[in-house]
Amino acid sequence: MRETGLIHVYYGDGKGKTTCGMGLCIRAAGAGCKVLVYQFMKDGRGHERRILENLPNVCCANAVRDVSFSFRMSSEEKDIERDRYRRELERVFDRVRQESWDVLFLDEVLYAVSCHLLQESILTDFLDTKPEGLEVILTGNDLSEEVRKRADYVSRIVKEKHPYDRGLHARSGIEY
Repeated sequence: MRETGLIHVYYGDGKGKTTCGMGLCIRAAGAGCKVLVYQFMKDGRGHERRILENLPNVCCANAVRDVSFSFRMSSEEKDIERDRYRRELERVFDRVRQESWDVLFLDEVLYAVSCHLLQESILTDFLDTKPEGLEVILTGNDLSEEVRKRADYVSRIVKEKHPYDRGLHARSGIEY
């Protein structure tokens, strides 16, 4: 365990936020740190996750089912997801407080907050009371001022050019 755990944020509209977080998880696991990963808005089939699940010291906490983009969800689906994310995140936070973890990666948590599938106060309350030595990694598109105030590292990933703009869809092994 570290004496002081810091909060890392990777946000923006550019490609690579999850990749940055996963890279930090791999580095930490390689150094012998215990890493807990929870992904929002993803179905668990990402290729980077397959590697993480096989690394010593890394646990991918959620067993997600089919996930839809928030803008495609009905109000009822959003209510179901909102309740599920709250319960699962509380379970992850309880696990972090009860067990010894060095790193917690909450992939796309900022997106879940910005699209109102997760109350920001649940996240900020945890950040304010997290175990002292825990490094926390947060990713997503938007960064609120409340999360920014709590962060130690803030990296904005900006899209300047992307093949999607010319109609090329996500490719296995590259974008997912």
